[in-house]
Amino acid sequence: MVHKPRNSLLTTGVSKYSRSQVFAKRALYKRKPAGTVAAAPVVGNKSVEVKGAKNGGTRNIAANKAPRFYAAEDVATPLKHRKHAGTAKLRSTIVPGTVLILLAGRYRGKRVVFLKQLESGLLLVSGPFKVNGVPLKRVNQAYVIATSTKVDIDASKIDAQLNDAYFARAKATKKAATEEAFFEGEKKKEPLAENKVALQKSTDKVILEAVNKVEHLRQYLSSKFSLSKGQAPHALKF
Repeated sequence: MVHKPRNSLLTTGVSKYSRSQVFAKRALYKRKPAGTVAAAPVVGNKSVEVKGAKNGGTRNIAANKAPRFYAAEDVATPLKHRKHAGTAKLRSTIVPGTVLILLAGRYRGKRVVFLKQLESGLLLVSGPFKVNGVPLKRVNQAYVIATSTKVDIDASKIDAQLNDAYFARAKATKKAATEEAFFEGEKKKEPLAENKVALQKSTDKVILEAVNKVEHLRQYLSSKFSLSKGQAPHALKF
């Protein structure tokens, strides 16, 4: 069971229960307080000797002087929260081999095969490329529809090199702003690395072996998903 906070926020800075109510609900009065840490000694005023017959001999000076200037506006401090970054939980309807429909991006409307979830929480999918032109890519599970169609693939045959580092892009070096660079025109598209081409082919081979065993599945993956007039997506069974 997922833990829910006992005290929720009604609005920013206003909690449902007060501090005393939370103290009673958590039964903190039954618990012994943890060992107290010794407080740092308070430094009092220090006495400084002042020269001169008419200056009194000594003068008391505060150890911690007050600042000469104060900020004109209050300094904003971030609110405390319990959120923490972590890997997104995979939906129960998405398992290796599930056919997904992409809802956003360059390949929206295309059907792809789910391979595995990466450490970042993103989904690794492939068209395969030979069938519908969708290469190996990462997608967020919030932007896919999981269908009931599944491809019987062996997850152990998926290459371990397919991880988040595989999709990392090299940082482009900044060129000096010169007249020649301005009139250089658009950059030519660099060809895909040979190792990535080979990895794409080997992965598609595993998927196509399973796809070709099912009748009309190849045609289903190559077709594009769309809605006709009057169709409601929430009323459809995928």
